[in-house]
Amino acid sequence: MDSSRLLRTSAVALPLLGLLMAGCTDGGSTPAASAPASASVASTEELRAYYGQRLTWRACGAPGFECATMKAPLDYAKPRGEQIKLAVSRFKATGPGKRLGSLLVNPGGPGGSAVGYLQGYAGVGYPAPVRARYDIVAVDPRGVARSEPVRCLDGRQMDAYTQVDQTPDDRGEVARLAASFKDFAAGCQKRSGRILPHVSTVESARDMDILREVLGDRRLTYVGASYGTFLGATYAELFPSRTGRFVLDGAMDPSLSTAELNRDQTAGFETAFRSFAADCVQQPDCPLGTESPTHAAAHLKAFFAELDAEPVPTGESRRLGEALATTGVIAAMYDESAWPQLREALTRAMGGEGSALLALADSYYEREEDGTYSNLMYANAAVNCLDQPPAFTGPDQVAAAVPSFEKASPVFGAGLAWASLNCAYWPTKATGTAHRIHADGAPPILVVGTTRDPATPYKWAESLAAQLSSGRLLTYEGDGHTAYGRGSDCIDTAINTFLLDGTVPPSGKRCR
Repeated sequence: MDSSRLLRTSAVALPLLGLLMAGCTDGGSTPAASAPASASVASTEELRAYYGQRLTWRACGAPGFECATMKAPLDYAKPRGEQIKLAVSRFKATGPGKRLGSLLVNPGGPGGSAVGYLQGYAGVGYPAPVRARYDIVAVDPRGVARSEPVRCLDGRQMDAYTQVDQTPDDRGEVARLAASFKDFAAGCQKRSGRILPHVSTVESARDMDILREVLGDRRLTYVGASYGTFLGATYAELFPSRTGRFVLDGAMDPSLSTAELNRDQTAGFETAFRSFAADCVQQPDCPLGTESPTHAAAHLKAFFAELDAEPVPTGESRRLGEALATTGVIAAMYDESAWPQLREALTRAMGGEGSALLALADSYYEREEDGTYSNLMYANAAVNCLDQPPAFTGPDQVAAAVPSFEKASPVFGAGLAWASLNCAYWPTKATGTAHRIHADGAPPILVVGTTRDPATPYKWAESLAAQLSSGRLLTYEGDGHTAYGRGSDCIDTAINTFLLDGTVPPSGKRCR
């Protein structure tokens, strides 16, 4: 299982991806004035060249899509220094109706490709009335995908990394797990040391403001999912007067420490698994029995222990051990439409054939059939470890925290606790801290929460909506990660109406 806090939305790759922990917050609720959002940066005059640049658009991808390259300072404190090139794509408004400007979209991560999301889904999959009035636009954040991607390991090394036991039973296994995190961090420093200090969420939010100006928009209109909600909230904190209609779907709570975030998410995956288990035990093909969700959970935990002792074959050189199996199960928690696939994969794995569960894990990690990986996990760690200090500074702290994680989730707790260790060995010191985001002066910001979201627990949406001075909470009573575009007419209508005419849903609105 990856050690990084991953907050991806369901429309990328599989219906999966979520946050698998890594250190990123320094507890407490420090005032916004002390947050990284107010850190020293160059003056507007010094950044004028970036804000005044003109993009050269070219056809790319499927018909109708255009791509360009935008420049930004690598270090905002030194705008006359090195530059970074960012990949931008758009799908222009189709009409009818008056064009409303640009709608920037981000699918989460950190590490998810916004350009890939646009070209694979949002550009043609967003509701037709929204696509008619807006140019749908995406920029891969710095260090991600097409925007000078962070690199850490080769495919063979990454294969080994994803198989390391994350429920260590003795000092030797603890040492091997810590060594894997150290090797990962060293690989990132070796291959991407230039960019590692400059991939923070604050810097990506500043890039978004350059893009807003370059696109000719007075205010930024934005839909961000999962980690994209933190990116959007950070933008609103930095530039409240330039914030337009913002939708933050599957919200993060920026006021929580990393350990709190990770523990909350562990409980979120337990909630999602209980929903899966409640459905599974009613199905004739449930591999976890038909007694109760509690028995199903015990059955799965026992199966993980069996894999820890003896991995099963998959038809290739990699065998399915506990780490990959756990990742595969967690991947299927992001969308209830994956539950039948998970039942089949577990049935086959419990019968001694692990290829189907391995495929779920590979989709989570964005591993290709040729053994190569996207840079998702590398960018994920790089952003998280820079945004906030680590959850734990060493194995002893993790060991002390394991009981609280296991209380949050008897099935996933221990593994997710140990997965929180990776930023302890990161080569670049964190530049941000946890803090409440108010974004005073911003217009209404729509925060969307799903009651049984596995990766971004509902209480995070409640908290963010309450923190934001103009926050308004929209609730989806259901399963899965994020809500927009996932089948609820109630949710989609409320968000579409907000984007198209600015009408905010009634306070307390709930959809099923």
